[in-house]
Amino acid sequence: MNNKHYDIGLNSKEVDDRINRGLKNKVIDVKTKTIKQILKDNTFTLFNLINIILAICVLYVGSYKNALFMGVIASNIIIGSVQEIYAKKIVDKLSILTAKQSTVLRNGVEQKINIEEIVMDDIILLETGNQIPTDSVVVDGVCHVNEALLTGESDLLTKQIGDKLLSGSFISSGKCKVLVENVGEENYINKITSDVKGIAKSKSQIMTSIKTIIKWIGILIIPVGFLIFQNQMTLDGMTINHAVIKSVASIIAMIPEGLVLLTSVVMAISVIRLAKYNTSVQELYAIEKLARVDVLCLDKTGTITSGEMVVECITAFDKNINLIRILSAFTDALNDSNETFIAINKYATEKTDWKAETKLYFSSEKKYSGVTFKDKGSFIIGAPTFVFKNNELESQMRLLTPYINQGKRVLVVAKSSQALSEDSLPTDITPIGFIVIAEEIRPEAKDTLAYFKEQGVTLKIISGDNPLTVSKIAEQVELDDYDKYIDATTLKDSEIRQAVRQYTIFGRVTPYQKLEIIRSLKYDGHTVAMTGDGVNDTLALKEADCGIAMASGSDAARNVSDLVLLDSNFASMPKIVAEGRRSINNIERSSSLYLAKTIYAILLGIGFVFINSSYPFEPIQLTLISTLAIGIPSFLLALEPNTDIVVGNFLENILIKAFPGGINIAFNIYALIFINGFMHFTPTELSTMAVLITGITAFSILLNICRPYSPIRLAMISILMAIFIFAVVYLKGLFSLTMVSFEMLIIIAGLTALIPIISKFSKLFLRYILRRRKFIV
Repeated sequence: MNNKHYDIGLNSKEVDDRINRGLKNKVIDVKTKTIKQILKDNTFTLFNLINIILAICVLYVGSYKNALFMGVIASNIIIGSVQEIYAKKIVDKLSILTAKQSTVLRNGVEQKINIEEIVMDDIILLETGNQIPTDSVVVDGVCHVNEALLTGESDLLTKQIGDKLLSGSFISSGKCKVLVENVGEENYINKITSDVKGIAKSKSQIMTSIKTIIKWIGILIIPVGFLIFQNQMTLDGMTINHAVIKSVASIIAMIPEGLVLLTSVVMAISVIRLAKYNTSVQELYAIEKLARVDVLCLDKTGTITSGEMVVECITAFDKNINLIRILSAFTDALNDSNETFIAINKYATEKTDWKAETKLYFSSEKKYSGVTFKDKGSFIIGAPTFVFKNNELESQMRLLTPYINQGKRVLVVAKSSQALSEDSLPTDITPIGFIVIAEEIRPEAKDTLAYFKEQGVTLKIISGDNPLTVSKIAEQVELDDYDKYIDATTLKDSEIRQAVRQYTIFGRVTPYQKLEIIRSLKYDGHTVAMTGDGVNDTLALKEADCGIAMASGSDAARNVSDLVLLDSNFASMPKIVAEGRRSINNIERSSSLYLAKTIYAILLGIGFVFINSSYPFEPIQLTLISTLAIGIPSFLLALEPNTDIVVGNFLENILIKAFPGGINIAFNIYALIFINGFMHFTPTELSTMAVLITGITAFSILLNICRPYSPIRLAMISILMAIFIFAVVYLKGLFSLTMVSFEMLIIIAGLTALIPIISKFSKLFLRYILRRRKFIV
């Protein structure tokens, strides 16, 4: 392109030509799900499909009371959908996509257009505060750019003619004219965002366990259900309606429908509780993943520090120099927007009438800025080694060294009688004082990090800043191994895995290196959480087992994260972890009640394919037992306080607790069938005994899980047992039961006495099998 093009931009024909060739810009963002997608994902599941088919079967034969189990399914769909829609609305409100429009030069005229209308070779006019919409190259002017959200580097970069600008960064000061080099998917910010879509989010143990259970049940119930139905139809006096009801009862008992609802409700309650701590949960199972975390990767800014700079102190080498007045005039003249100048401006607030004649803005290349004032001379503020040679500051360096060694930013203030120029500093500059600037450390940072140390969580700091500076800040908050730091620019890709095992602090890290650090930690068997706020963090946030974004950060970072800290305050993290542990430990304890039902139902379902006997349960009878001995207590227990560290595998833990109870119930039912071969009870009497012994066994499981007992737990069990007794005595017609005879009572008592013995032997058997399989140690 020639200078004429830079002055007039593209004409209409050239714009149309590029649009036809597909050289038009587009924004690729990681969007939240639509409400339609949320409803679809929560409704159309294998779990729901199985239950709907079963409900249709019992409704078809006219047994409406036996379709009550669908209330659980509807509740699960509603709770899951409402929570997810709620999280979506919060994130969508936070989404403030800057740079909706840009000013371009076309046909020699400036015009505002949507950023999606920008085409290749467009000339864009940028000024202070603008976000750069596409990768471009400067063709006129000078500007200072903040790329912190892209690279994590907090220093401003000076961009002159020929320098490249990255999409997504911001103009902090200056004006420039740029030529569009990339559009759409070729833009730097869009390449990172697109890569996020290729990263599969890790699944939770609870979700995986439940899906595994339902998957195998889904495989079993079709052939088992069909064979049970066929078996029941061969029995004397069995009608098709009764065969359908008995078959559906056997299948329903296999499905832990209450477990899915329990998990959804407890997680949803946790979401509500976490909202009090200004935390938005975007995915229910994120709470579980955070509770299991053993490595937490932090960005320095926003977690340990607030992201703001503060002037710690200023010192004038001559007591007659009013350094406050000089700094006030200096910052007023430049009116720069970088954090260093904002800090100085807050510190030096004296009003002056000094007139600025020449201004030099700060850049990461020069490391200094300056102003020439009318009749006052020139003043320069910058890094000591860039403004002076070391020997020129020899007498003052002893004052600066302690601050530099602490990781503080020390700026020297110098004066010259000569006017400033862009090319070089004056020859007569003299140091007149210095400024010590530090990043503001969050007051709660030390306690927060100490909490994670006590909980056995390893902390890693991944930053785009200088590793030495990060290390010194980490030292102030008493982070373990703060002195184990490395500049990531010195690492090859093949060296990252070993470096992760060796170092605590990583500085100058690129977005792809952050991703590899997370992957390396996961490869070593860790459960990893990651905090971040920038586009440069999105790959790592998505890869982490639990991504935590700051609301003040980029839109992309929020959308790929599991949790969003709405007040951008890392101090909420201990409360979030504690809430996660309460939820997961309680769900694990309560889930064993449901899995016990699934175990005995599967054992009975397979057995009754071959037994020449009526299946002893109806769906409504199982609903009674499940509600009183499993459903209600499981929900109450799941809401109790519990801050124990989450250990072990979810499925293995609940299997150990559930297996004895499931074996007990299956044994009792088969024992009843065996005894019935001699006693010849009626189907209703057999069903009544089955309901009673199953209820007694289910309550014995509940009693075992409720240890240690408390007045509230004992009161809960007593009330639920009383309701169960009332139902079997006074609501016999509703639950298809009959009066209990003396013979029936003796059999029930005898089987009840065997419960502790069978539980003991079944537990020993399971542990033996698990050890042989190396599932547990």
